[in-house]
Amino acid sequence: MHLETERLIITDFTLDMAQDVHLNSLDEDNRRFVPDEVFETVEEARETIEYLMGQYGGEEGPFVHPVLLKTGENIGYVQLVNIGEGWELGYHIAKACTGQGYATEAARAFLPAMAEKYRLDSILGICLADNLASVRVMEKLGFENLFMGVGPYQGAQRPIVKNIWKA
Repeated sequence: MHLETERLIITDFTLDMAQDVHLNSLDEDNRRFVPDEVFETVEEARETIEYLMGQYGGEEGPFVHPVLLKTGENIGYVQLVNIGEGWELGYHIAKACTGQGYATEAARAFLPAMAEKYRLDSILGICLADNLASVRVMEKLGFENLFMGVGPYQGAQRPIVKNIWKA
């Protein structure tokens, strides 16, 4: 994959990104909202990257792609994951780069590209209800609300927002 926006490049992982992935995963928001995506060591990040790289040629996913600034700095990722009831969008931007519209910009390019590639007419967006930044990103992207309330999230029942984006 290679998508470019005004400020970003969305591409495929390479093993030399392990250090950046490790560091980007350690911020408090990532620990709070997606603790299963925290990599405590560079080796953990490298093993995950190897697995994710192996998914690129298939149809099952997950399809996770790093988000780089045009300078080449790795600032996060966007992903498409099959959750059984459909495909879900995910994203994380490192704390030092949040609040600058990067998640919205990356997802705005990623959503239609992935919908076309995998012939999807809709993609879900699910986050914790108190993850106001993610709720706002989905609003900016035109997601429609399906559900607000207590529901399954990361193996527990928690207050969530469940939205849908239509291609």
